[in-house]
Amino acid sequence: MNELEKLRKENEQLRSLLSQKDQELADAYQKIKLLEQKVDLLVRRIFGSKSESLDENQLQLLLSGQEPQEEDKAKETQESEEDVALFKKPKPKAPSRRIGVPDNLEVVEQIIQPEVVLENPQQWKKIDEERSRRLDFQPGKFFWQETIRPKYIKIENKQLAPVVAPAPKHVVEGGMAATGLLSEILVNRFGYHLPYYRQEEMFYNRHGVFIARQQMVAWVEQSTRLLWAIIDCLLEELRNSSYAQMDETPIQYQDPNHPGACSQGYLWTAHIPGKLVYFYWRDTRSAQCIHELLGSDFTGRIQCDAYVSYEAYAKSMNGLVILIGCMAHIRRKFVEAKEQDPRIIGWILNQIGWLYHWEEILRTSRAGPGTRMAMRQSHSLMVMDRLEKVFNKIQNRYLPQSSMGKAISYALNVWPNMRRYLDFGEVEIDNNLVENKIRPTAIGKKNWLFMGSDQAGSRNAIVYTLIANCKIHGIEPYTYLKDVLDRLPYCSNQDVGELTPQNWLKNRQIKIRTAA
Repeated sequence: MNELEKLRKENEQLRSLLSQKDQELADAYQKIKLLEQKVDLLVRRIFGSKSESLDENQLQLLLSGQEPQEEDKAKETQESEEDVALFKKPKPKAPSRRIGVPDNLEVVEQIIQPEVVLENPQQWKKIDEERSRRLDFQPGKFFWQETIRPKYIKIENKQLAPVVAPAPKHVVEGGMAATGLLSEILVNRFGYHLPYYRQEEMFYNRHGVFIARQQMVAWVEQSTRLLWAIIDCLLEELRNSSYAQMDETPIQYQDPNHPGACSQGYLWTAHIPGKLVYFYWRDTRSAQCIHELLGSDFTGRIQCDAYVSYEAYAKSMNGLVILIGCMAHIRRKFVEAKEQDPRIIGWILNQIGWLYHWEEILRTSRAGPGTRMAMRQSHSLMVMDRLEKVFNKIQNRYLPQSSMGKAISYALNVWPNMRRYLDFGEVEIDNNLVENKIRPTAIGKKNWLFMGSDQAGSRNAIVYTLIANCKIHGIEPYTYLKDVLDRLPYCSNQDVGELTPQNWLKNRQIKIRTAA
């Protein structure tokens, strides 16, 4: 009897141990499955068409299901820069001079006659002249722009004071940079993303003209003080609109409170498709930035991703602001999870493809808001309903932390906002247009790494805004900037609105038609 009882206990223990091992094996299988999905995602991120370089620390964080914190990113950036600095050869000290030009530089004269002399030239005799020089540039060469202002005395009454035309106004008063050179520096920096040190080398090696990068920074700062007036006009137009796409991108900047380290700021971007784009620099990513950008009187629709600051801003506006979702973000999540369940995800992507197919038809035919809304209600609505039912039905099949589980949860969370695009014909199906406007700044970040300061971020946002708006309206940025920098010193507050890229182009086209 004792032996039989003993065997029963051992049998129960073995069964309990076997059940425990079965559970451990099932947990391990699920863990392996999750890790395989993450490894697959990492491989496609690293080697796919949209590769993102990941170091060892970032790889470990991603495999553990965590996201790198901003403080860690800043620390890694600082450490990598310090490591690179150890292996750099010491650079020779830059010359102490600010500007150096060859002696044989071409001189282009500009003669400005006094108006009273032009009215009656025979009454005046030239006795002297005043000369001043500014270093100018036109694509391909430097030249001196020499302004000549002849002095005259009246022949009939030589005792009167000499007459001379007033000196022209300049962007950089007392400096030697003309508007052509200023425009070239601005376009090189913010249009072609050339750091100042590269421009310094380029000007010297190609043309024999040395301009210190510190001097370029000072000129850009003085230029943006005038260009800010145009930015205010664009901001007013943005705030008066009823629809805007928004996004933000992180950019490092040097913080004077932490010498040798960089802090993280954000370049907020607001875009009205086909009309304007506006960049706004802030050192934070809070909802307050949206309040500052759009103002307290903005009413309408904002298309954005699922970042919490947009939701907080919309709630604070008491229903005056409606958030519209982005289908591209939803689709992206399922593309990343396609290896987990190719059959289901293939069907989902096919349904989303139909939504984009109809949007392409509307875009190609240049349909208006009414036609867009009608087609979305008759075609896209049924697909949106079908997708929502499928998401709710299959959600419980997948672990919440799996790639598929995350994709479905994200889609259902933003689905109420996403459906709203069906009700407004003027809005887009996704936020890709504003992301395209931000993309050039990412190229710049790779070249110049960080902003020089918090204030430099605000100045840079001004030029980025103007160049991006030039591209929207098909304007060559150098031509535009040179013209407005020539005109701004003479403009009144009432005339500045005519210098926004869109109005500038309209006025230019009118002049061309009139001259023809």
